[in-house]
Amino acid sequence: MTRKSTEKPTDKTTDLSDASGYLTGHVLVAMPQMEDPRFSRSVVYICAHTPDGAMGLVVNKLVDSVTFPDLLEQLDLKSNAENDKIHVHFGGPVETGRGFVLHSADYIQDATLVINDKVALTATVDILKAMADGNGPNSSLLALGYAGWAPGQLDQEIQANGWLTVPADDDLIFGSKLESRWELAMAKMGIDFSKLSGAAGHA
Repeated sequence: MTRKSTEKPTDKTTDLSDASGYLTGHVLVAMPQMEDPRFSRSVVYICAHTPDGAMGLVVNKLVDSVTFPDLLEQLDLKSNAENDKIHVHFGGPVETGRGFVLHSADYIQDATLVINDKVALTATVDILKAMADGNGPNSSLLALGYAGWAPGQLDQEIQANGWLTVPADDDLIFGSKLESRWELAMAKMGIDFSKLSGAAGHA
Protein backbone atom coordinates (compact mmCIF):
# COMPACT_ATOMS: atom_id res chain seq x y z
CA MET A 1 0.00 0.00 0.00
CA THR A 2 1.52 3.31 -0.99
CA ARG A 3 0.98 6.48 0.95
CA LYS A 4 -1.20 9.12 -0.66
CA SER A 5 0.71 11.57 -2.82
CA THR A 6 0.80 15.21 -1.74
CA GLU A 7 0.58 16.27 -5.37
CA LYS A 8 -2.88 17.36 -6.42
CA PRO A 9 -4.14 15.34 -9.41
CA THR A 10 -5.46 17.20 -12.41
CA ASP A 11 -8.67 15.14 -12.49
CA LYS A 12 -10.62 14.12 -9.41
CA THR A 13 -11.18 10.61 -10.77
CA THR A 14 -10.24 8.53 -13.74
CA ASP A 15 -13.10 6.81 -15.55
CA LEU A 16 -12.32 3.74 -17.64
CA SER A 17 -15.91 2.83 -18.43
CA ASP A 18 -15.65 4.31 -21.94
CA ALA A 19 -13.04 1.76 -23.03
CA SER A 20 -15.50 0.12 -25.43
CA GLY A 21 -14.45 -3.14 -27.01
CA TYR A 22 -12.27 -4.09 -24.08
CA LEU A 23 -12.85 -6.14 -20.93
CA THR A 24 -12.71 -3.41 -18.27
CA GLY A 25 -15.34 -4.27 -15.66
CA HIS A 26 -15.56 -7.91 -16.74
CA VAL A 27 -14.37 -11.05 -15.01
CA LEU A 28 -11.89 -13.60 -16.35
CA VAL A 29 -12.54 -17.21 -15.38
CA ALA A 30 -9.60 -19.59 -15.67
CA MET A 31 -10.27 -22.62 -17.84
CA PRO A 32 -9.66 -25.99 -16.12
CA GLN A 33 -6.57 -26.56 -18.28
CA MET A 34 -4.92 -23.31 -17.12
CA GLU A 35 -1.22 -24.21 -16.95
CA ASP A 36 -0.05 -21.35 -14.72
CA PRO A 37 -0.54 -22.62 -11.12
CA ARG A 38 -0.83 -19.04 -9.85
CA PHE A 39 -4.07 -18.68 -11.78
CA SER A 40 -5.49 -22.19 -11.46
CA ARG A 41 -9.28 -21.98 -10.92
CA SER A 42 -8.96 -18.23 -10.48
CA VAL A 43 -11.52 -15.49 -11.02
CA VAL A 44 -9.96 -12.15 -12.03
CA TYR A 45 -11.75 -8.80 -12.08
CA ILE A 46 -10.38 -6.62 -14.90
CA CYS A 47 -9.79 -3.09 -13.61
CA ALA A 48 -8.30 -1.75 -16.83
CA HIS A 49 -7.98 -3.09 -20.39
CA THR A 50 -6.65 -0.79 -23.10
CA PRO A 51 -4.31 -1.04 -26.10
CA ASP A 52 -1.47 -0.58 -23.58
CA GLY A 53 -2.31 -3.80 -21.74
CA ALA A 54 -4.52 -4.98 -18.91
CA MET A 55 -4.58 -5.00 -15.12
CA GLY A 56 -6.81 -7.01 -12.80
CA LEU A 57 -7.21 -8.50 -9.34
CA VAL A 58 -7.77 -12.13 -8.45
CA VAL A 59 -10.91 -12.15 -6.27
CA ASN A 60 -11.08 -15.75 -5.05
CA LYS A 61 -7.74 -16.47 -3.35
CA LEU A 62 -6.45 -15.46 0.08
CA VAL A 63 -2.99 -14.62 1.39
CA ASP A 64 -2.58 -16.94 4.38
CA SER A 65 0.50 -15.27 5.80
CA VAL A 66 -0.91 -11.74 6.29
CA THR A 67 -4.01 -10.47 8.08
CA PHE A 68 -5.65 -7.05 7.97
CA PRO A 69 -4.56 -6.27 11.56
CA ASP A 70 -1.00 -7.19 10.48
CA LEU A 71 -1.16 -4.61 7.68
CA LEU A 72 -2.50 -1.95 10.01
CA GLU A 73 0.34 -2.62 12.44
CA GLN A 74 2.95 -2.44 9.67
CA LEU A 75 1.53 0.92 8.55
CA ASP A 76 1.26 2.18 12.14
CA LEU A 77 -2.49 2.67 11.83
CA LYS A 78 -4.81 2.52 14.81
CA SER A 79 -8.09 0.63 14.60
CA ASN A 80 -11.41 1.51 16.19
CA ALA A 81 -13.38 -1.40 14.75
CA GLU A 82 -13.44 -5.19 14.65
CA ASN A 83 -11.30 -6.17 11.67
CA ASP A 84 -11.16 -9.95 11.82
CA LYS A 85 -13.75 -10.18 9.05
CA ILE A 86 -11.59 -8.24 6.58
CA HIS A 87 -9.46 -10.74 4.66
CA VAL A 88 -6.33 -10.14 2.60
CA HIS A 89 -6.54 -11.57 -0.91
CA PHE A 90 -3.87 -12.65 -3.38
CA GLY A 91 -4.45 -10.06 -6.11
CA GLY A 92 -1.83 -11.44 -8.48
CA PRO A 93 1.89 -12.07 -8.89
CA VAL A 94 2.93 -8.49 -9.76
CA GLU A 95 4.05 -6.09 -6.98
CA THR A 96 2.92 -8.44 -4.22
CA GLY A 97 3.98 -5.98 -1.54
CA ARG A 98 1.55 -3.35 -2.78
CA GLY A 99 -2.04 -3.16 -1.59
CA PHE A 100 -5.17 -2.50 -3.64
CA VAL A 101 -8.78 -2.17 -2.52
CA LEU A 102 -11.49 -3.03 -5.04
CA HIS A 103 -14.69 -1.52 -3.70
CA SER A 104 -18.18 -0.20 -4.28
CA ALA A 105 -18.38 3.27 -5.82
CA ASP A 106 -19.95 4.85 -2.74
CA TYR A 107 -16.40 5.63 -1.55
CA ILE A 108 -14.45 8.01 -3.81
CA GLN A 109 -11.34 10.05 -3.08
CA ASP A 110 -8.91 12.01 -5.25
CA ALA A 111 -6.70 8.98 -5.94
CA THR A 112 -9.61 6.60 -6.66
CA LEU A 113 -9.81 4.94 -10.07
CA VAL A 114 -13.47 4.81 -11.07
CA ILE A 115 -13.97 1.66 -13.14
CA ASN A 116 -17.72 2.06 -13.70
CA ASP A 117 -20.77 3.35 -11.85
CA LYS A 118 -20.64 0.45 -9.36
CA VAL A 119 -16.97 -0.43 -8.83
CA ALA A 120 -13.81 1.56 -8.10
CA LEU A 121 -10.19 0.91 -7.11
CA THR A 122 -8.16 2.75 -4.48
CA ALA A 123 -4.54 2.07 -3.53
CA THR A 124 -3.78 4.59 -0.79
CA VAL A 125 -3.38 4.25 2.96
CA ASP A 126 -6.41 6.50 3.47
CA ILE A 127 -8.88 3.78 2.48
CA LEU A 128 -7.26 1.30 4.87
CA LYS A 129 -7.65 3.81 7.70
CA ALA A 130 -11.30 4.35 6.75
CA MET A 131 -11.90 0.58 6.70
CA ALA A 132 -10.15 0.18 10.06
CA ASP A 133 -12.40 2.88 11.53
CA GLY A 134 -15.53 1.30 10.07
CA ASN A 135 -15.99 4.20 7.63
CA GLY A 136 -14.89 2.47 4.43
CA PRO A 137 -16.96 1.53 1.39
CA ASN A 138 -20.07 -0.62 1.76
CA SER A 139 -18.37 -3.45 -0.14
CA SER A 140 -14.65 -4.00 -0.49
CA LEU A 141 -11.96 -6.53 -1.34
CA LEU A 142 -8.40 -5.94 -0.11
CA ALA A 143 -5.65 -7.52 -2.20
CA LEU A 144 -1.87 -7.64 -2.26
CA GLY A 145 -0.39 -7.64 -5.74
CA TYR A 146 -2.15 -7.63 -9.09
CA ALA A 147 -2.30 -9.45 -12.39
CA GLY A 148 -0.86 -7.61 -15.38
CA TRP A 149 -0.72 -8.24 -19.12
CA ALA A 150 1.39 -6.59 -21.82
CA PRO A 151 -0.30 -5.12 -24.93
CA GLY A 152 -2.19 -7.88 -26.72
CA GLN A 153 -1.14 -10.55 -24.21
CA LEU A 154 -4.55 -11.03 -22.59
CA ASP A 155 -6.25 -11.27 -25.97
CA GLN A 156 -3.79 -13.98 -26.97
CA GLU A 157 -4.40 -15.94 -23.75
CA ILE A 158 -8.16 -15.80 -24.31
CA GLN A 159 -7.76 -16.97 -27.92
CA ALA A 160 -5.54 -19.81 -26.65
CA ASN A 161 -8.43 -21.05 -24.44
CA GLY A 162 -6.84 -19.90 -21.20
CA TRP A 163 -9.77 -17.77 -20.05
CA LEU A 164 -13.49 -17.33 -20.41
CA THR A 165 -15.07 -13.93 -19.82
CA VAL A 166 -18.30 -12.92 -18.13
CA PRO A 167 -19.74 -9.55 -17.06
CA ALA A 168 -19.05 -8.88 -13.39
CA ASP A 169 -21.67 -8.38 -10.71
CA ASP A 170 -21.56 -7.54 -7.00
CA ASP A 171 -22.32 -11.08 -5.90
CA LEU A 172 -19.44 -12.52 -7.89
CA ILE A 173 -16.93 -9.95 -6.61
CA PHE A 174 -18.06 -9.20 -3.08
CA GLY A 175 -21.03 -11.33 -2.06
CA SER A 176 -20.49 -15.00 -2.75
CA LYS A 177 -18.33 -17.32 -0.69
CA LEU A 178 -14.70 -17.17 -1.71
CA GLU A 179 -14.33 -20.89 -2.32
CA SER A 180 -17.35 -21.00 -4.63
CA ARG A 181 -16.69 -17.98 -6.87
CA TRP A 182 -15.04 -19.99 -9.65
CA GLU A 183 -17.98 -22.40 -9.84
CA LEU A 184 -20.42 -19.46 -9.58
CA ALA A 185 -18.73 -17.69 -12.49
CA MET A 186 -18.96 -20.85 -14.57
CA ALA A 187 -22.62 -21.24 -13.63
CA LYS A 188 -23.36 -17.65 -14.70
CA MET A 189 -22.18 -18.67 -18.17
CA GLY A 190 -24.40 -21.74 -18.09
CA ILE A 191 -21.35 -24.00 -18.17
CA ASP A 192 -20.92 -27.36 -16.48
CA PHE A 193 -17.17 -27.11 -15.91
CA SER A 194 -16.86 -30.87 -15.56
CA LYS A 195 -17.81 -31.19 -19.24
CA LEU A 196 -15.56 -28.43 -20.59
CA SER A 197 -13.38 -29.32 -23.54
CA GLY A 198 -10.58 -27.29 -25.04
CA ALA A 199 -13.02 -25.22 -27.08
CA ALA A 200 -12.75 -21.48 -26.55
CA GLY A 201 -15.60 -19.08 -26.17
CA HIS A 202 -16.90 -15.89 -24.65
CA ALA A 203 -19.96 -15.68 -22.47
